[in-house]
Amino acid sequence: MNGADAIVKAIAQEGIDTVFGYPGGAIMPLYDALLQAPFKHILMRHEQAAALAADGYARVRGNVGVCLATSGPGATNLITGIANAFLDSVPMVAITGQVATPVLGTDAFQEVDVFGLTMPVVKHSFLTKTPADLGEALAQSFHLARSGRPGPVVVDVPKDVMLAKATSHPVFEDTSDQPLPDPAAIRKANQLLESCRRPLIYSGGGVSMGQALSAFRDLVARTGIPVVTTLKGIGNLPGDHPLFLGMLGMHGLKSANLAVQECDLLLVIGARFDDRATGKLAEFAPNAAVIHCDVDAAEIGKLRQVEASLTEPLNLTLPLLVLDPINPHWVNRCVSRVHAYRSRPQTRTRGIYAPRLLNNLSRVLSPEAIVTCDVGQHQMWVAQHMRFARPACHLSSGGLGTMGYGLPAAIGACYANPQAPVLCVTGDGSLMMNIQEFTTIVREQLPIKILLFDNQSLGMVRQWQELFFQERFSQIDLSDNPDFCTVALAFGLPAMRFERPSQEPNIIQAITQVAGPLLLHVRIDPNDKVWPLVAPGQPNHHMMEGVSK
Repeated sequence: MNGADAIVKAIAQEGIDTVFGYPGGAIMPLYDALLQAPFKHILMRHEQAAALAADGYARVRGNVGVCLATSGPGATNLITGIANAFLDSVPMVAITGQVATPVLGTDAFQEVDVFGLTMPVVKHSFLTKTPADLGEALAQSFHLARSGRPGPVVVDVPKDVMLAKATSHPVFEDTSDQPLPDPAAIRKANQLLESCRRPLIYSGGGVSMGQALSAFRDLVARTGIPVVTTLKGIGNLPGDHPLFLGMLGMHGLKSANLAVQECDLLLVIGARFDDRATGKLAEFAPNAAVIHCDVDAAEIGKLRQVEASLTEPLNLTLPLLVLDPINPHWVNRCVSRVHAYRSRPQTRTRGIYAPRLLNNLSRVLSPEAIVTCDVGQHQMWVAQHMRFARPACHLSSGGLGTMGYGLPAAIGACYANPQAPVLCVTGDGSLMMNIQEFTTIVREQLPIKILLFDNQSLGMVRQWQELFFQERFSQIDLSDNPDFCTVALAFGLPAMRFERPSQEPNIIQAITQVAGPLLLHVRIDPNDKVWPLVAPGQPNHHMMEGVSK
């Protein structure tokens, strides 16, 4: 066995059945070893897409995503996807080739300091200079990626280390005891719950990443506390749950934002007070005591002082929280607002209206369907107007806001759950970021439906320039994009074009009934906007609620 064989064996031992990558000179020994690998390797057409596909795989499968790239530009192209996983707490192991150890530090061909470049956006980086180093790194990397607050780990392997004789290492076994909830902290949290009159749960992506979805839903059922979520927390409660008030924040629903501003106790579970969620932080939940439950102790008190904190695993702490009985007037006020302020997907737009289409599509999609989003207006419309049964059904780039995320994430989702329908919702700006992955979809015959909303502009940037920069439109015109249907057909991807509101039922029918991959090119009005909107520097109850021109 050489080092490359040891890498293959380590991946297989971790139960990974699919990896994503792109070969090159320094990582060639590993690609030679892959010929005998017991798992699939998916050839992406850009290393960034390989990392984003591994991200989508990890979110859906609940296991570590693995991506591979060669040294130099191969490794640097991974960094956006690694940073995306870091900011969204996604478990990932990125294995990169490196120049041989005798020429490390000499500016050899395709040499860059992968260890240094990735350090700010990983849980840990390894540079393995000997076979023993490699074995240790492989033994620890998957454990580090998935333990505590999940995140990416980089293993940088020089070419000669891959070729050297090596021994396999067993899967890392964590023999440390799982931390038990602090009785004093639980007692303090329950005292706060007992004394409050208007409690609210503010939940985020940490619920699903912490494998605590069942405990979370049980807490809501036991206590009857209304719930708001972050973008990554969508699906913590099913979209039609009577206590779900919607997403909060900059493009959150009015029912969610008002509840946060009026509550007297905020139970924060697996969320981190992100600026897009809180708006003006000094006026966020101004009357609320805060109980913060997060496995990452560094998040406690980082942005908001708390009255109680629980940093043990959520599946251990949530069952110990108690509230009985809850104030029915508060619950009724919160729930009634959901219906009173529900964003009506109607407009005077001249063409197909994306919110209305997404709302109607969500009603007929399978509950198991996975929707991946790119970044922009369509991302917020999906969050506002579609309903999701579980967080793993809604994949979106939250912390980094990565344009080009949707298509590779959809590919990763297909391999993580081959039985689930997969829909990528994208825009004409985002699609061009990783459009080369049409080839991957066609080569693998992945039955991904791509719903492309085309307003011939960078829609979210255009909206902000109109609202906050006196309509001084700068570099947002995409009217010279290619004909996307023609491009798709050139890749061998079937495509359909839609332009009229009367065609909306045909779009839904094609998504739900056509077999195989398909691009649905949908023209929308560039004047359509995402409402409501909390302007920068404003508190969340100051929501702009305009209409399209």
